[in-house]
Amino acid sequence: MSALRPGQAVDHAAKLFAVIGQAAPPFFFSLVLVKLFSLQLGWLPTGGYGGWGHLVLPMVALGWYVAAGVARLTRSSMGAVLQAEYIRFARLQGLPEHVVVLRHALKNAILPVVTFVALQFGVLMGGAVSVEVVFAWPGLGQLLYDSINNLDYTVVQAAVTLAAVVFVAINLVVDVLYAWIDPRIRYA
Repeated sequence: MSALRPGQAVDHAAKLFAVIGQAAPPFFFSLVLVKLFSLQLGWLPTGGYGGWGHLVLPMVALGWYVAAGVARLTRSSMGAVLQAEYIRFARLQGLPEHVVVLRHALKNAILPVVTFVALQFGVLMGGAVSVEVVFAWPGLGQLLYDSINNLDYTVVQAAVTLAAVVFVAINLVVDVLYAWIDPRIRYA
């Protein structure tokens, strides 16, 4: 939306969200969320697991950083694509604006976003460790943190190897997605 209306309120709000979201790493944002929504307002639990209320803060803490980056990159990529000749030509042909934006512009602007999201899985895996520690979630991140503190190198090696395998698998999926999104890549 902000790339379609540059300089308007939606654009300024999206840019503000992107800057604030990328400025605060997940572990810091987790602490801010706990202080605000758990300790001061008392709306959500501070940690542990059990119900949907326990999921809200960890999900927002992890997703905020990546969502801000995706919003920033999508806006800039769409802004560049919307200035292309083929977009002007599609509009001159009389195609409806939603067809121009969704079928022509977004399809060409999405490739850098897919790359960014794939690379952000590494950030999510690293951020999950700190978020699990802050919210006292029993998961692989908490296990890795405890293993590092207890000098249990075998578990640390296993967790790091698992994270590397997952990251490689995600990159493989992204390569397949590239070929599906843009047929020109299949023939290169």
